[in-house]
Amino acid sequence: MTSKPIVRVSHVSRYFKRGAERVNVLNDLDLDVPEGQFLALMGPSGSGKTTLLNLIAGLDTPSEGEIWVGDRCVSTMNESQLARWRNEHVGFVFQFYHLLPVLSAFENVELPLLLLPLSARKRREQVMTALELVGLNDRNSHLPSQLSGGQQQRVGIARAIVTDPTLIVADEPTGDLDAKSAHEILDLLGTLQRSLNKTILMVTHDLRAARRADRIQHLDKGRLVDQPDEELYEAG
Repeated sequence: MTSKPIVRVSHVSRYFKRGAERVNVLNDLDLDVPEGQFLALMGPSGSGKTTLLNLIAGLDTPSEGEIWVGDRCVSTMNESQLARWRNEHVGFVFQFYHLLPVLSAFENVELPLLLLPLSARKRREQVMTALELVGLNDRNSHLPSQLSGGQQQRVGIARAIVTDPTLIVADEPTGDLDAKSAHEILDLLGTLQRSLNKTILMVTHDLRAARRADRIQHLDKGRLVDQPDEELYEAG
């Protein structure tokens, strides 16, 4: 792991207008994430952790401040530029998998590649490599309904890594899993971080999950603060 920041959040605020009222979600945040780091974001509901994740992933834009990922200023891109950038540079892992039920595991993983200028042969190679990395190459023809929750999340992770993204962002990736499956998914994320030097940003309410990361940041009322573990228990 290098010390070079792959993510730089500089003086970022996010607020919404509710009539004449301004509702602050994030307040003047600064955050650097080194390349190859596994970062966990914790905090109570409404603290802004998912908003911060969405800003870094290019799903939303800040009201003030700048967000850089690598050498790109994500916060100044327009919608079409963001869509293209996300598809090439961000892998998303969701709590509820977001797999299309009528598509096989292979076809679900292939979806992000259909927007890239790749041949069918190259797409197949990348999909099978991703499925092998998550231990599901022998389930590539199965529909989501034929897979367990843990296996569906593995398909989701394969889809997240198939484009070889700069970032993997995971929003409560173990929130819908039993303890054993959650443990396996966290093991898998750790393996991907170490073997592929992937930068992972994870939102979680689960302190056990957060402790698997290299670093924990806690959000409180739209601000980032470092807290000892016992306080994180109270916030989670």
